[in-house]
Amino acid sequence: MQVVRKPWGVVDLHPWNDIDGSKDPVGELWFQRPDQSAPIPELLLKLLFTSEPLSIQVHPDDAFARSVGLQNGKTEAWYILSATPDARVGLGLTLHLAPPELRAAIKSGAIAGLVNWCSVKKGDIIFVPAGTIHTIGAGIVLAEIQQHSDATFRLFDFGRKRELHEDSAVAVSDAGPIQTQAGPRRLTTVRTALVASPHFVLERVDLPANSTWALNARRETWILLIEGRARIGLTNMIVGDTVFAKTDFSKTDFAKTNPAGIVVGPDGMTALVAYPGPDPVASLLEESEVHMTKPVGTSAAPTSKPEEIVGVQR
Repeated sequence: MQVVRKPWGVVDLHPWNDIDGSKDPVGELWFQRPDQSAPIPELLLKLLFTSEPLSIQVHPDDAFARSVGLQNGKTEAWYILSATPDARVGLGLTLHLAPPELRAAIKSGAIAGLVNWCSVKKGDIIFVPAGTIHTIGAGIVLAEIQQHSDATFRLFDFGRKRELHEDSAVAVSDAGPIQTQAGPRRLTTVRTALVASPHFVLERVDLPANSTWALNARRETWILLIEGRARIGLTNMIVGDTVFAKTDFSKTDFAKTNPAGIVVGPDGMTALVAYPGPDPVASLLEESEVHMTKPVGTSAAPTSKPEEIVGVQR
């Protein structure tokens, strides 16, 4: 896990993490595969913690990113984990601006008054396609899933004196109000698709207490526990823990009949699950009739399945 210190970060990350930010505020936690020789994942999962507004910014799409030598652009989605009563995010603008008008608004700082601010609360989901001018206000903890890219162009920085990226921001911005976003879609009694895009699918799963499930991670799959306790593979998880899972079906057929197991604790489990898009995986979770004899919190028997369940990242 990579800890990213930011001027708009916080000193106390509880209950999501016990890192001390008192000397240098923590703004982001980036979850990574610990094996540095493994392929770079398509997606990046983060937690963000805000005590001040972030810069007003925009990310490029794939075409622009590749034209300047980057591997891909950056579309993202946010799930609000907690928010103060007055918490807001900025998404799109209140009116359409032509490129010369956008450039002038960046130069003068007037762009700060043109952002469309929206109140947010715990459980809200916000989809941010590449090209969308956006920012995140103070008093928010959120989970972000995104294309694996750090391409960010700043339009306004609330007096922090960091570099702005006027030319690139004008080139990539869809400088106007956002389009209406699709709402969550119930897939099964325990699965809700929050976002289904060409780049990623983000789900919320709500598993009942003491149940057991098969996880069919055919592609890279990120799992962030946000309520309850569970064991995934050999990994015991509490709130704020994240695992990366992927089954290698090229090596053996054993995984097809023996997927990774999820054992849910006595209080149930709610998690965010993300994987590459465009569509939800129908067989991602299947309830198992096999009941584990060891409760959550104890060690499970070793497994020889050809899957990768990366240990807990705290």
